[in-house]
Order: sequence, then C-alpha cells, then structure tokens
Amino acid sequence: MDELLLARWQFGITSTYHFLFVPLTLGLSLLVAAMETVYVRTGNELYKKMAQFWGKLFLINFALGVVTGLVQEFEFGMNWSEYSRFMGDIFGAPLALEALTAFYLESTFIGIWIFGWKRLSKGMHAAAIWIVALSSNLSAFWILAANSFMQAPVGYVLRNGRAEMNDFSALLANPYLWNQFPHTVLGGLVTGGVFVMAISAYHLLRRSQVEFFRPSLKIGLICALTASLLVVVTGHRQAQYLAEAQPMKLAAIEALWETADPAPFTFFTAIDSGKQENRGGVSLPGGLSLLVHSSPTGEVKGIKDLQQESEKRFGPGSYAPDIPSVFWSFRIMVAAGCWLLAVAGLCAYYLRRGTLEDKPLALKAVVVTLAVPYIANSTGWYVAEAGRQPWIVVGLQRVEQAVSPTVSAASIGITLVGFTLVYGVLAVVGIYLLGKFAKQGPVAPFAAKPAEGKGVALWN
Repeated sequence: MDELLLARWQFGITSTYHFLFVPLTLGLSLLVAAMETVYVRTGNELYKKMAQFWGKLFLINFALGVVTGLVQEFEFGMNWSEYSRFMGDIFGAPLALEALTAFYLESTFIGIWIFGWKRLSKGMHAAAIWIVALSSNLSAFWILAANSFMQAPVGYVLRNGRAEMNDFSALLANPYLWNQFPHTVLGGLVTGGVFVMAISAYHLLRRSQVEFFRPSLKIGLICALTASLLVVVTGHRQAQYLAEAQPMKLAAIEALWETADPAPFTFFTAIDSGKQENRGGVSLPGGLSLLVHSSPTGEVKGIKDLQQESEKRFGPGSYAPDIPSVFWSFRIMVAAGCWLLAVAGLCAYYLRRGTLEDKPLALKAVVVTLAVPYIANSTGWYVAEAGRQPWIVVGLQRVEQAVSPTVSAASIGITLVGFTLVYGVLAVVGIYLLGKFAKQGPVAPFAAKPAEGKGVALWN
C-alpha cells in the first residue's frame, strides 16, 4: 500500500475511535449539569447522587476522548504536511482557539468539580460543571468551524500557493457550520439521553436501586425523545443546504445519476457504479424534490451532470465520492434514527400510563438501543466526510495533494499498527470501566434497597 492509502487508514481509524467518545461527552455533560442544578434548587439529595453517579461515567468517557483526540493533531503535521502547509493559516486558528478557550477551561473546571464537592458552595460547584459542559460544546464548535471550511471554504484568499484567512468573521458565520453544529450537539444529547436510559433500564429489569434509576430513566427519556425530534429538523435543514453548497454529496446520498425534476427519494436499490445506473429498488416519486424544495416538483442535479461541471471547472478527473458506501451509510443513519424515535416514543407512552416498569420487552429494547446512537453518529459522520471526496478542502485541494511527500509508507504503516493496537486496548479498558461502574450503580443509600418481588433477567 502507498503512503496516501496508509495515511487515510490511519486518520480514519483514529478519528473513528475518537468520535466514539465525543457525542457522549457533549450530551452527558449537559445532563449532569442539569441534574446538579435541580439538586441546588430543591435540596433533594437524589439529584446530587445522580450528578455524582452519571458524572463518574462522564469522567471515564471524557478521559478516553481526550487521549484518542490528541494524536489527530499530530497527524496533520506528520502525515498531512501539504494540507497543513496549504491551509494551516486557516485551520490552525480555530484549533488554537479550541485549546485556549475550551479545552483548558474544560480541563481546569473538571478538576474543580471532582475535588470541590466539600470545598465549594452548592452554587459554585454547580457552576463548575456547567462551565465543563459548555466548554465541551464550545470545543465542538471550534472543531466544526475548522471542518466547515474544508466542506465549504469562506473568508480566504489564495496567495503564494496557500489559502490565507482574510475574514475571520466569515469563518464563524459559515452557513455550513451553523447547519452542522446544532445537528452535532443534538446528536450528543440523543447519545447522552439513551446512555442514561439504557443503564437505568438495565437496573430496572433487575429491580436494582429502583428509587434511583426510575427518575434517571425519565430524565434520559425526555432528553432522548426531545433531541431526536429536533435532530430530524436540523437534518432536514442540512439536506436543503447541501443542495446549494455540495450538490454532489446530495446526489451521492441518493445515488441520483441523472438530473431529475421531480426527483425521487430512493429507499433502497442495487447500485452499479461502473455503469452509473441503479437496478430495481423502491423509490418515492418526487420525494427528494419535496425534501429539498419543500415542493413535489423541483430540479435536483444528478451525478453525471455535476461530474461534467466539475471537469469543466477543475480539469479531468473523478469528482464523485464512492456512491454505494455514502448511499447505504445515510440509510443506516436514518434507520437508526427511526429506531431511536420508535423506542423513545413507545417508552414515553408507557411512562405516561405508568406501566413502563411492567413492560420488560420495552426495557430490554432500551438496553439494546444503547448501541444505536453510536451507529447513527458514526454513519452520519462518514456521510459528511466521505461525501466530499475526492476533496480534502472542497474546490481547493484534493486528498492526494495533501499527503506528506517525505514520510515513507513503512513509517506510516508502523504507526498505523501501533495506534490501532493502543486504541484497541484503550477501547477495551474504557468499555470495561464504564460497564463496571454502570452495573455497580450509585453509592448508599440508593444502592442498598432491593425492591420487592422477583427481578427480571435481561434475556428471559
């Protein structure tokens, strides 16, 4: 394998590991802050225990996210030096601000929160976790500001073979950023809500610490259901924006080879990329036009026409991403979202009737659903990043132009194996620790009260 392919594998693997931990950090930090705020306002010790228990799981996840994220910044300079040379002037600014205004703040106040339970007033201690939560989400904002430039470049000039920033406010006002950031934060809240729901459902099935996990499940459910509904809204806005900013990505998501008016929404089909056609499948006539134009009619450009336009503008070459992987990743993401809405809606219905704890199948479904937001987040991120291929910075630099010219394939291969093994060990340790403390539950008095009656095993 050559340097380019190895560098892509290495960045893909490290990014995937890192992104497993990011959404939960974003969502669970806000939930812990909300729980502690309720404790401060009501004095109810239950919410203090909630903040401590869920906060412990948040800390484990946060530590793993930090460790897996550090390597990526070094990769930009080592494996992708041409990329760093070309757009370091722009990409470096939001990364530096992320470290200065978010990561340092987050790291400092997380220590204050851990060691400040008996040293700070209730209000000051709650303020510390809110600063951690808001800093975590501010960190996501700066990372997405950098990523949004790669997706839709703004506020720059080309000078001496480099992209140089000439308008920082344009970087912050990038429409791509303001479509992507709310979707990412809401995805984090869905992950955090489902995480709390799933662990609570596990304990309710076992009739373990019911007085603690009953209200926990309710909080997680409200968060997951509300955020899931809002994710649909922000996702729809993103689709409409893609039609303007990245029509090739939208066409790839739909495997739309020919420009169409009205354009169908394809549920599934067999894609033949070689012949540039689809065979069979099920489509909703006018469905894509309705999504993009809010009308059953309206033109949506196809891959073939967009390829011709790109060749005229950028010269010979392929300007379409891998269509089958983008197409199916999007559908997996949508199916995962539908599953989340269905499970959350069903649980909300039973909760309103006061019968949720008597529905073991529903609780088991919640436990299984723990994996679903991770599937949705990963496939959604894949669509966002793979959908802009072959560009690393859309319209400015292709991926093969960004790789380091002086780092050998052997060097990248050795570090690729090393990072994969180390991250694999970290993932195992992280999952073990999260599982251990999640099963253990909170400390007394809520831990010492088994409920009456026979518990329900997970799989009977």
